Amino acid sequence: MKKIIAVVCVLFLMLSCGTTKKSTYLPKKDILVFTKTNGYRHASIETGVTALKEIASENHWAIKHSEDSLIFNSVNLKKYDLIVFLNTTGDILGDEEQVAFQNYMETGGKFFGIHAASDTEYDWPWYGEFIGGYFVSHPKTQKARINKIDDHKTVKAFPKSFERIDEWYNFKNLNPNVHVTLTLDESSYEGGKNGVYHPHAWFHRVGDGEMYYTGGGHTDESYTEPQFRQHLEDVMKWLISYSNR
Repeated sequence: MKKIIAVVCVLFLMLSCGTTKKSTYLPKKDILVFTKTNGYRHASIETGVTALKEIASENHWAIKHSEDSLIFNSVNLKKYDLIVFLNTTGDILGDEEQVAFQNYMETGGKFFGIHAASDTEYDWPWYGEFIGGYFVSHPKTQKARINKIDDHKTVKAFPKSFERIDEWYNFKNLNPNVHVTLTLDESSYEGGKNGVYHPHAWFHRVGDGEMYYTGGGHTDESYTEPQFRQHLEDVMKWLISYSNR
């Protein structure tokens, strides 16, 4: 009987150790989703937040949703492996908060801007260069053709050329130093203003940090589209999986 008890105890300890060891291989990732608006407010914000929370849950990431700009200080931002601006608009950060965010990015932070993140902080020159281009106008929501010009991990969900329905931004002050992954084919829809080369998604390094911007995400339906949703997940995975590239 004593031998049986001893064997059971050993097996229990082995299983416990195995479970503990497995959990250590799931690195904790903390993500801040920021949706503050000081201008137009997208009706799809809540749908987008829900989608990002579901993606986070599937990947065992912790996610915090906030519209409180006071969270942008040097102490708090150190907690986050990734900051997402989801359809933010207008001036959303004060002077000290801007300094904290800029320092976060330049010292290795990761950032994902979705759709109206380019309709944000027009009076902050650093942000304009950082985001890669400011929103200037858009036509009506309609179907358009998008071309994948780079087989990057963040756009692997898309074929070489594809169509989807969304609100298509025209941009000003485009940063020539960004790495573009998707472009819009202006011949496929009405109201494009950027010409033959119309960037739609891109990334670039910011000091020791990395940012990614995608132009889609205006409509509620965007966040239930399998390909677009996979695109969001792939961008998030790419950004938080590398500390230095």
